[in-house]
This record gives sequence, structure tokens and C-alpha cells, in this order.
Amino acid sequence: MNLHSISRKSITALGLCSGGLDSILAGVLLRNQGIQVQWICFETPFFNADKAKKASQQTGIPLLIQNITPIYLEMLRYPRQGYGKYMNPCMDCHALMFKCAGNQILQTNAHFLFSGEILGQRPMSQTRPSLNYVEKHSGFKGYILRPLCAQNLEETIPEKKGWVDRSQLMNITGRSRKRQIELAEQWGITDYPNPAGGCLLTDQKYSIRLKDLFTNGPYRDDRDLYLLQWGRHFRLNETCKIIVGRTQNDNEKMMLYYRPNEDILLNIVNYAGPTVLIPYGCDPQIVEQAAAISISYTRAPETQATAVKCTGPSGVSHMNVYPLSKEISRLLMI
Repeated sequence: MNLHSISRKSITALGLCSGGLDSILAGVLLRNQGIQVQWICFETPFFNADKAKKASQQTGIPLLIQNITPIYLEMLRYPRQGYGKYMNPCMDCHALMFKCAGNQILQTNAHFLFSGEILGQRPMSQTRPSLNYVEKHSGFKGYILRPLCAQNLEETIPEKKGWVDRSQLMNITGRSRKRQIELAEQWGITDYPNPAGGCLLTDQKYSIRLKDLFTNGPYRDDRDLYLLQWGRHFRLNETCKIIVGRTQNDNEKMMLYYRPNEDILLNIVNYAGPTVLIPYGCDPQIVEQAAAISISYTRAPETQATAVKCTGPSGVSHMNVYPLSKEISRLLMI
């Protein structure tokens, strides 16, 4: 078959979509050439598809969502290119996503992959060497198109074969969003998120807790990764940690992941205070220490014991505990 003679209406492309403005523009730009565009967004405990869902609803571009947590964790523990400022393995993350997306196009017979990446926009993951690394390790070298900066990059196979009109692609570089905003106005795209990333691995506090979890546990499944987002985390011994709610929202989020048959839950009886979750439980001495920490975040008097309700797999009990000073408890905080 002469691929040059194929109508662009029969060309299909699968793009990585974060839901940000660059992703949206890349998809719309290709669709304006008559290409059948579909997006794919990957989910893990570190990032979700909420923004991508909104982008899909706004543009009408179909969206495929896949959870890649198991394979992502394998990469995250030992990324070839290491981490960014925190525990963000951006280059290997992008390579893995393109690899997973590529496996999808093999099943759907799509012609090529694309993304909203822009040369020079991010100092670690969007330099020329970084983009080349991602392409090489994705397994789909030559089939990854970056429409917003394509004219600044080597010509790809989709361009060489005439599937895409290179002259209609862009040459955007750098961190300025001026041209993207102009394009959005031109195409009637008014609702898009700020460029701030939605990946928890770029968050300092989350990364510290994740590193501790990988090193010490207890870590059994994805639930433990989600719980890292909320509350204050304390390491009480090599195998046990507790989570002390910071706000009412923290308390509510923690309760979504509470497992009555495995965990211990502490609530202060006579004073407003935090919910304390002890994943997978611990021995009574540690429970008492956890209760003492939780009381220090209430208005309970320091000079007398306070009642704490303990709910565990074996039932409900009560204890009277003196608060632990915040100076000591801070030494245990992760």
C-alpha cells in the first residue's frame, strides 16, 4: 500500500493526555488536519485522569484510561535516569508511558503516538537529549510526534510518510505560554488548568513519606500509597507508623481507606481532635504512644490523663493517657 496516498481521515493517532493546555492543543491541532485523534491517560496512586476527563469532555476527543501501577512501581524503585528534585523519575516515567501507549496502538492499529511536550519547557524532561532518551527507551523511535514543537525537532516517520503535514505543525520552544494561550483563544478553548503539575512525586513532603514507606513499611498494596497524602505521619518503630489527621478533610479521607479487620483507629473521647490511623495495627505499648501523640494536638490539659477510644480488629477499648509533648513527637514525625 502506498502510505502517501492514504487520506488523512483514515490516519489515527493516539496521544498522551495530562489534561493540560499543551495536551489539549496537540490533540486539536492534529484533529484540525483531519486525523482521527484519541487520547490515553494513565493512572497510579501518584496521579489521576481527572484533568484528562475534563479535557475530553470539552473537546470531544475520545479518552482511554489505564491503570499502570504495578509496572510503574517497578520503574519507580529503580529509574535508569534517577530522580528529579524529589522522587519524580520524569524521563523514565515518560518513556514508560509511551511504551504503554505504544502497546495500545499495536492493538488498535493506530498509526503513531503524540504528546503536548514542548522543547525546552521543562529543564529535566523536555530537553533535546531527554526527548531523544524517552523515544529510544519507549520502543517506538520515530513514531512519536510532538506537534507543538515538531518543526524544531527531527522529522518523524508520520511526517515523512505524509500522514501529517509538517508545515501545519508548530515550532514553540521554552517556558513561555504566550503562543499556547493565543492558540487556545483562536480555537475557542477557554477552560484549561494552570500549568502546575498534578504528580505527587514532585511534592517534597509526599516524597519523603514515600521513601520512608519503601524503606520501612508497612507497605502491602496501593492503599498505603494513597494514605501518604493526608495527615501527619510518625515513625514509632522500624515496622510501625501512625497517621494523625491534620484537618477534618484529612480525617474523612483517611477513613475512606480504613480497614476495620486490619487497622487500629484512635479517637479522643472528650475533646475535639484528630483521627489517628495505625495501618495494620501494632503492640499495646505503641498504641499508647500513638494516643499520647494525638492528645498533644488537642486542648486537653497537659497535667492529667485524657480518655482515648481504641477500635481494632478485636473490638473497642478505652485508655487514659497523658499527652506527649510536641517537642518529642516532632522528633518522630516523618
